[in-house]
Amino acid sequence: MVFYVIRRILQAIPVLIGTTFLIYFLVFAMPGNPVQALFGDKTPNPALLAELEKQYHLNEPFIVQYLYYLRDVVTGNFGVSFSGQSVNDVLARTFPVTARLALMAVVIEMVVGVTIGLVAGLRKGKLFDLSSLVISLLFLSVPIFVICFIGQFFLGFKLGWFRTTVGADASIPNLILPAIVLASSLVAINIRLTRGSVIETLNNDFVRTAYSKGLSRRRVIPVHVLRNSLIPVTTQLGADFGILLVGATVTEGIFNVPGVGNTLYQAIIRGERPTVVSFVTVMVLLYLVVNIIIDLIYAVLDPRIRYVK
Repeated sequence: MVFYVIRRILQAIPVLIGTTFLIYFLVFAMPGNPVQALFGDKTPNPALLAELEKQYHLNEPFIVQYLYYLRDVVTGNFGVSFSGQSVNDVLARTFPVTARLALMAVVIEMVVGVTIGLVAGLRKGKLFDLSSLVISLLFLSVPIFVICFIGQFFLGFKLGWFRTTVGADASIPNLILPAIVLASSLVAINIRLTRGSVIETLNNDFVRTAYSKGLSRRRVIPVHVLRNSLIPVTTQLGADFGILLVGATVTEGIFNVPGVGNTLYQAIIRGERPTVVSFVTVMVLLYLVVNIIIDLIYAVLDPRIRYVK
Protein backbone atom coordinates (compact mmCIF):
# COMPACT_ATOMS: atom_id res chain seq x y z
CA MET A 1 0.00 0.00 0.00
CA VAL A 2 2.79 2.42 0.92
CA PHE A 3 4.64 1.76 -2.33
CA TYR A 4 1.41 2.27 -4.26
CA VAL A 5 0.82 5.66 -2.62
CA ILE A 6 4.42 6.74 -3.33
CA ARG A 7 4.09 5.64 -6.95
CA ARG A 8 0.84 7.55 -7.38
CA ILE A 9 2.39 10.68 -5.88
CA LEU A 10 5.35 10.41 -8.25
CA GLN A 11 2.93 9.97 -11.16
CA ALA A 12 1.00 13.06 -10.05
CA ILE A 13 4.08 15.32 -10.12
CA PRO A 14 4.48 15.48 -13.95
CA VAL A 15 0.70 15.83 -14.27
CA LEU A 16 0.77 18.82 -11.91
CA ILE A 17 3.74 20.42 -13.69
CA GLY A 18 2.23 19.89 -17.13
CA THR A 19 -1.16 21.22 -16.05
CA THR A 20 0.25 24.31 -14.35
CA PHE A 21 2.44 25.05 -17.38
CA LEU A 22 -0.56 24.84 -19.70
CA ILE A 23 -2.69 27.02 -17.42
CA TYR A 24 0.11 29.58 -17.00
CA PHE A 25 0.66 29.67 -20.75
CA LEU A 26 -3.04 30.14 -21.55
CA VAL A 27 -3.36 32.97 -19.02
CA PHE A 28 -0.08 34.88 -19.31
CA ALA A 29 0.83 34.27 -22.95
CA MET A 30 -2.27 36.12 -24.12
CA PRO A 31 -1.62 39.39 -25.95
CA GLY A 32 -1.81 42.64 -24.03
CA ASN A 33 -0.25 44.00 -20.87
CA PRO A 34 -2.26 42.86 -17.82
CA VAL A 35 -0.78 45.58 -15.60
CA GLN A 36 -1.65 48.32 -18.06
CA ALA A 37 -5.19 46.96 -18.25
CA LEU A 38 -5.62 47.79 -14.55
CA PHE A 39 -5.50 51.49 -15.36
CA GLY A 40 -8.40 51.25 -17.80
CA ASP A 41 -8.55 54.20 -20.18
CA LYS A 42 -5.97 56.15 -18.20
CA THR A 43 -2.36 56.32 -19.33
CA PRO A 44 -0.13 55.05 -16.51
CA ASN A 45 3.17 56.65 -15.56
CA PRO A 46 5.89 54.81 -17.52
CA ALA A 47 8.08 54.54 -14.41
CA LEU A 48 5.21 53.08 -12.37
CA LEU A 49 4.33 50.70 -15.21
CA ALA A 50 7.93 49.49 -15.46
CA GLU A 51 8.13 49.01 -11.69
CA LEU A 52 4.94 46.90 -11.63
CA GLU A 53 6.14 44.81 -14.58
CA LYS A 54 9.42 44.19 -12.76
CA GLN A 55 7.58 43.29 -9.55
CA TYR A 56 5.49 40.64 -11.33
CA HIS A 57 8.40 39.53 -13.61
CA LEU A 58 6.41 40.53 -16.69
CA ASN A 59 9.58 41.99 -18.22
CA GLU A 60 11.16 38.52 -18.23
CA PRO A 61 10.75 35.84 -20.94
CA PHE A 62 7.72 33.62 -20.54
CA ILE A 63 9.64 30.52 -19.43
CA VAL A 64 11.45 32.55 -16.76
CA GLN A 65 8.11 33.87 -15.49
CA TYR A 66 6.83 30.31 -15.22
CA LEU A 67 9.93 29.13 -13.33
CA TYR A 68 9.50 32.00 -10.86
CA TYR A 69 5.89 30.96 -10.39
CA LEU A 70 6.82 27.28 -9.95
CA ARG A 71 9.39 28.24 -7.32
CA ASP A 72 6.77 30.18 -5.39
CA VAL A 73 4.26 27.31 -5.60
CA VAL A 74 6.79 24.84 -4.20
CA THR A 75 7.40 27.16 -1.23
CA GLY A 76 3.66 27.60 -0.68
CA ASN A 77 3.58 31.20 -1.87
CA PHE A 78 0.91 31.80 -4.52
CA GLY A 79 1.88 35.40 -5.03
CA VAL A 80 0.08 38.71 -4.88
CA SER A 81 -2.78 39.78 -7.14
CA PHE A 82 -2.55 42.93 -9.22
CA SER A 83 -4.89 44.60 -6.72
CA GLY A 84 -2.36 44.03 -3.92
CA GLN A 85 -4.11 41.13 -2.15
CA SER A 86 -2.22 38.02 -1.13
CA VAL A 87 -3.58 35.06 -3.10
CA ASN A 88 -2.91 32.86 -0.06
CA ASP A 89 -5.24 35.07 2.01
CA VAL A 90 -7.92 34.95 -0.69
CA LEU A 91 -7.67 31.15 -0.80
CA ALA A 92 -7.79 30.90 2.99
CA ARG A 93 -10.97 32.99 2.97
CA THR A 94 -12.83 31.33 0.10
CA PHE A 95 -11.75 27.70 0.10
CA PRO A 96 -13.37 26.70 3.45
CA VAL A 97 -16.71 28.02 2.13
CA THR A 98 -16.50 25.96 -1.06
CA ALA A 99 -15.28 22.92 0.90
CA ARG A 100 -18.33 23.09 3.20
CA LEU A 101 -20.65 23.52 0.23
CA ALA A 102 -19.03 20.65 -1.71
CA LEU A 103 -19.10 18.30 1.28
CA MET A 104 -22.77 19.05 1.98
CA ALA A 105 -23.71 18.48 -1.67
CA VAL A 106 -21.80 15.18 -1.86
CA VAL A 107 -23.35 13.91 1.38
CA ILE A 108 -26.82 14.68 0.02
CA GLU A 109 -25.89 13.01 -3.28
CA MET A 110 -24.56 9.92 -1.53
CA VAL A 111 -27.44 9.41 0.90
CA VAL A 112 -30.29 10.16 -1.50
CA GLY A 113 -28.72 8.77 -4.66
CA VAL A 114 -27.48 5.48 -3.20
CA THR A 115 -30.72 4.86 -1.28
CA ILE A 116 -33.04 5.48 -4.25
CA GLY A 117 -30.68 3.71 -6.67
CA LEU A 118 -30.48 0.64 -4.43
CA VAL A 119 -34.25 0.37 -4.03
CA ALA A 120 -34.76 0.96 -7.77
CA GLY A 121 -32.24 -1.75 -8.64
CA LEU A 122 -33.88 -4.23 -6.28
CA ARG A 123 -37.31 -3.38 -7.73
CA LYS A 124 -36.31 -3.43 -11.38
CA GLY A 125 -39.28 -2.84 -13.67
CA LYS A 126 -41.59 -1.88 -10.82
CA LEU A 127 -43.32 1.50 -10.37
CA PHE A 128 -40.64 2.87 -8.03
CA ASP A 129 -37.90 1.97 -10.52
CA LEU A 130 -39.68 3.58 -13.48
CA SER A 131 -40.54 6.70 -11.46
CA SER A 132 -36.94 7.15 -10.31
CA LEU A 133 -35.70 6.88 -13.91
CA VAL A 134 -38.16 9.52 -15.12
CA ILE A 135 -37.41 11.93 -12.27
CA SER A 136 -33.63 11.52 -12.62
CA LEU A 137 -33.90 12.11 -16.37
CA LEU A 138 -35.88 15.29 -15.68
CA PHE A 139 -33.21 16.66 -13.33
CA LEU A 140 -30.47 15.75 -15.80
CA SER A 141 -32.27 17.62 -18.57
CA VAL A 142 -32.80 20.89 -16.67
CA PRO A 143 -29.82 23.31 -16.64
CA ILE A 144 -28.36 24.03 -13.23
CA PHE A 145 -29.16 27.76 -13.36
CA VAL A 146 -32.85 26.93 -13.89
CA ILE A 147 -32.80 24.66 -10.83
CA CYS A 148 -31.14 27.51 -8.90
CA PHE A 149 -33.95 29.93 -9.73
CA ILE A 150 -36.65 27.34 -9.02
CA GLY A 151 -35.08 26.58 -5.64
CA GLN A 152 -34.82 30.26 -4.79
CA PHE A 153 -38.42 30.97 -5.79
CA PHE A 154 -40.21 28.02 -4.18
CA LEU A 155 -37.98 27.08 -1.23
CA GLY A 156 -36.85 30.63 -0.53
CA PHE A 157 -39.54 33.15 -1.48
CA LYS A 158 -42.71 31.05 -1.33
CA LEU A 159 -42.05 28.66 1.54
CA GLY A 160 -39.40 30.71 3.33
CA TRP A 161 -37.45 27.64 4.41
CA PHE A 162 -34.05 28.98 3.37
CA ARG A 163 -32.30 32.25 2.60
CA THR A 164 -32.32 33.04 -1.11
CA THR A 165 -28.76 34.45 -1.03
CA VAL A 166 -25.83 33.56 1.18
CA GLY A 167 -23.72 36.72 1.32
CA ALA A 168 -20.85 37.11 3.78
CA ASP A 169 -22.40 34.75 6.35
CA ALA A 170 -21.57 31.44 4.67
CA SER A 171 -22.54 29.30 7.63
CA ILE A 172 -23.85 25.76 7.20
CA PRO A 173 -27.57 26.68 7.56
CA ASN A 174 -27.22 29.34 4.86
CA LEU A 175 -25.50 26.88 2.51
CA ILE A 176 -28.25 24.24 2.67
CA LEU A 177 -30.23 25.56 -0.30
CA PRO A 178 -27.19 25.92 -2.63
CA ALA A 179 -26.08 22.44 -1.54
CA ILE A 180 -29.50 20.97 -2.38
CA VAL A 181 -29.43 22.65 -5.79
CA LEU A 182 -25.90 21.41 -6.50
CA ALA A 183 -26.80 17.90 -5.37
CA SER A 184 -29.98 17.71 -7.48
CA SER A 185 -28.30 16.95 -10.80
CA LEU A 186 -25.58 14.87 -9.11
CA VAL A 187 -28.22 12.77 -7.34
CA ALA A 188 -29.84 12.02 -10.70
CA ILE A 189 -26.55 10.63 -12.05
CA ASN A 190 -25.93 8.69 -8.83
CA ILE A 191 -29.39 7.10 -8.90
CA ARG A 192 -28.92 5.73 -12.40
CA LEU A 193 -25.36 4.61 -11.70
CA THR A 194 -26.26 2.85 -8.44
CA ARG A 195 -29.31 1.22 -10.03
CA GLY A 196 -27.30 -0.19 -12.92
CA SER A 197 -24.52 -1.39 -10.64
CA VAL A 198 -26.99 -3.11 -8.28
CA ILE A 199 -28.74 -4.89 -11.16
CA GLU A 200 -25.38 -6.09 -12.51
CA THR A 201 -24.22 -7.29 -9.07
CA LEU A 202 -27.46 -9.21 -8.45
CA ASN A 203 -26.69 -11.35 -11.51
CA ASN A 204 -23.23 -12.38 -10.26
CA ASP A 205 -22.50 -15.93 -9.11
CA PHE A 206 -21.36 -14.92 -5.61
CA VAL A 207 -24.80 -13.42 -4.88
CA ARG A 208 -26.58 -16.60 -5.97
CA THR A 209 -24.07 -18.61 -3.91
CA ALA A 210 -24.81 -16.47 -0.85
CA TYR A 211 -28.53 -17.16 -1.21
CA SER A 212 -27.91 -20.88 -1.77
CA LYS A 213 -25.89 -21.05 1.46
CA GLY A 214 -29.00 -19.92 3.31
CA LEU A 215 -28.01 -16.30 4.01
CA SER A 216 -30.96 -13.99 4.53
CA ARG A 217 -31.81 -11.13 2.19
CA ARG A 218 -31.07 -8.71 5.04
CA ARG A 219 -27.51 -10.08 5.07
CA VAL A 220 -26.94 -10.47 1.33
CA ILE A 221 -28.12 -7.01 0.22
CA PRO A 222 -25.87 -4.78 2.39
CA VAL A 223 -22.81 -7.06 2.56
CA HIS A 224 -22.65 -8.66 -0.89
CA VAL A 225 -24.79 -6.52 -3.19
CA LEU A 226 -24.46 -2.95 -1.92
CA ARG A 227 -20.79 -3.15 -0.99
CA ASN A 228 -19.74 -4.44 -4.42
CA SER A 229 -22.07 -2.03 -6.18
CA LEU A 230 -20.47 1.00 -4.51
CA ILE A 231 -17.16 0.80 -6.42
CA PRO A 232 -18.32 2.73 -9.54
CA VAL A 233 -20.46 4.95 -7.30
CA THR A 234 -17.41 5.83 -5.21
CA THR A 235 -15.56 6.85 -8.35
CA GLN A 236 -18.43 9.14 -9.29
CA LEU A 237 -18.64 10.62 -5.78
CA GLY A 238 -14.91 11.31 -5.75
CA ALA A 239 -15.04 12.97 -9.16
CA ASP A 240 -18.06 15.06 -8.12
CA PHE A 241 -16.36 16.18 -4.91
CA GLY A 242 -13.24 17.17 -6.83
CA ILE A 243 -15.30 19.11 -9.37
CA LEU A 244 -17.24 20.90 -6.64
CA LEU A 245 -14.00 21.82 -4.86
CA VAL A 246 -12.88 23.49 -8.07
CA GLY A 247 -15.89 25.71 -7.59
CA ALA A 248 -19.51 25.55 -8.66
CA THR A 249 -19.27 28.92 -10.41
CA VAL A 250 -22.87 29.25 -11.61
CA THR A 251 -24.45 28.20 -8.32
CA GLU A 252 -22.08 30.29 -6.21
CA GLY A 253 -22.73 33.29 -8.44
CA ILE A 254 -26.54 33.01 -8.31
CA PHE A 255 -26.62 32.45 -4.54
CA ASN A 256 -23.82 34.98 -3.92
CA VAL A 257 -21.66 32.42 -2.14
CA PRO A 258 -18.20 33.86 -1.29
CA GLY A 259 -16.44 30.70 -2.43
CA VAL A 260 -13.80 29.63 -4.91
CA GLY A 261 -16.02 29.55 -8.00
CA ASN A 262 -17.48 33.01 -7.45
CA THR A 263 -14.07 34.50 -6.60
CA LEU A 264 -12.44 32.85 -9.61
CA TYR A 265 -15.13 34.25 -11.90
CA GLN A 266 -14.65 37.74 -10.48
CA ALA A 267 -10.87 37.40 -10.92
CA ILE A 268 -11.34 36.49 -14.59
CA ILE A 269 -13.61 39.51 -15.12
CA ARG A 270 -11.09 41.86 -13.46
CA GLY A 271 -8.12 40.34 -15.28
CA GLU A 272 -6.44 39.16 -12.05
CA ARG A 273 -4.18 36.67 -13.78
CA PRO A 274 -2.10 35.63 -10.73
CA THR A 275 -5.31 34.85 -8.85
CA VAL A 276 -6.70 32.79 -11.73
CA VAL A 277 -3.51 30.74 -12.18
CA SER A 278 -3.00 30.15 -8.45
CA PHE A 279 -6.62 29.14 -7.85
CA VAL A 280 -6.61 26.66 -10.71
CA THR A 281 -3.26 25.24 -9.59
CA VAL A 282 -4.59 24.58 -6.08
CA MET A 283 -7.73 22.99 -7.51
CA VAL A 284 -5.69 20.66 -9.76
CA LEU A 285 -3.61 19.61 -6.75
CA LEU A 286 -6.74 18.92 -4.70
CA TYR A 287 -8.30 16.95 -7.54
CA LEU A 288 -5.20 14.73 -7.75
CA VAL A 289 -5.28 14.13 -3.99
CA VAL A 290 -8.99 13.23 -4.08
CA ASN A 291 -8.37 10.70 -6.87
CA ILE A 292 -5.58 9.02 -4.89
CA ILE A 293 -7.85 8.75 -1.83
CA ILE A 294 -10.65 7.25 -3.92
CA ASP A 295 -8.26 4.61 -5.29
CA LEU A 296 -7.34 3.64 -1.73
CA ILE A 297 -11.00 3.32 -0.74
CA TYR A 298 -11.45 0.66 -3.45
CA ALA A 299 -9.49 -1.86 -1.38
CA VAL A 300 -11.82 -1.28 1.57
CA LEU A 301 -14.95 -1.81 -0.51
CA ASP A 302 -13.67 -4.84 -2.43
CA PRO A 303 -11.13 -7.15 -0.69
CA ARG A 304 -10.27 -8.65 -4.09
CA ILE A 305 -8.49 -5.41 -5.01
CA ARG A 306 -4.88 -5.42 -3.93
CA TYR A 307 -2.15 -2.86 -4.56
CA VAL A 308 1.14 -4.53 -5.44
CA LYS A 309 4.61 -3.10 -5.93
